[in-house]
Amino acid sequence: MPNTRTSSDRAPQDASQKRSGFKAGFHGVRYQVADVARSVDFYTTHLGFTLEHQQLPAFAAVSIENLTVLLSGPGASGSRPLPGGLRQESGGSNRIVLRVNDLPTRIAELRDAGLAFRNDMEVGPGGRQIQLLDPDGNAIELFEPAR
Repeated sequence: MPNTRTSSDRAPQDASQKRSGFKAGFHGVRYQVADVARSVDFYTTHLGFTLEHQQLPAFAAVSIENLTVLLSGPGASGSRPLPGGLRQESGGSNRIVLRVNDLPTRIAELRDAGLAFRNDMEVGPGGRQIQLLDPDGNAIELFEPAR
């Protein structure tokens, strides 16, 4: 059957024109945490993030380059139960990815600091990676691109 779509049925040439009213910009990635101060310490001490803002004990924002991680504790509005009582929890398979140099050395440093990993270092065609866990079980992938 031939395509019978007309030009009025097609997406605009520049899809960003249609969505321009939707977004004002990237704000950050939200992680649910049990203890905001502990999480701020983890991200700033071990991963080089900068503390941008905090309202303890409910919330803090830490950043590195163009990435802001919003740390929402139990009292934060971003942690409230969803409709039907579903709790927002830490963990899962979604994660931020940080590019690093000399991944084996970074892994050794973090292990020496007593930090936990979800897996062993994986090696693939794109590079090497490992999943570091923050104190609440949220994953941070450390990635070293292949050369």
